[in-house]
Amino acid sequence: MPNVLVRDLEPSVLDVLKIRAKANNRSLQSELQTILNEAARKQAIDARQVAAKIKRELGGRPHTDSALLLREDRDR
Repeated sequence: MPNVLVRDLEPSVLDVLKIRAKANNRSLQSELQTILNEAARKQAIDARQVAAKIKRELGGRPHTDSALLLREDRDR
């Protein structure tokens, strides 16, 4: 599994992360993995929500077949 190195982290941020890890009965490493996994999952959920919104907004509209448009463009 790949490793990540975070440079120049403020000491106060590290202190907060250590406190959070201890409160969750985890090592700092495990806490950081949890935070990063949750952030990545949230990003994926947000992307799906945006896609669903676009689909709803475009629903019911007629859509041109892009293959036809490409053929017309090539024939010019």
